Amino acid sequence: MHFTWEDGFTIRVTREKDAVLISANKAGLRSLANHLLTLAEETPPGHFHLDEYNSLEDNSTELIVELIE
Repeated sequence: MHFTWEDGFTIRVTREKDAVLISANKAGLRSLANHLLTLAEETPPGHFHLDEYNSLEDNSTELIVELIE
């Protein structure tokens, strides 16, 4: 799977009580949208992980997005 990142992207994922909050600038939202579109076309179904060591801001909660059949 090949993901495209917009220049200057910022994405942070946090837990807020019983919710997950994704905070991003415009480039971050475009990047995440592109990732979701890429994942939607995967055969067989796959997934991706993002965390503070892989593209998210420091102290972010790990985000796993999975395509199911």
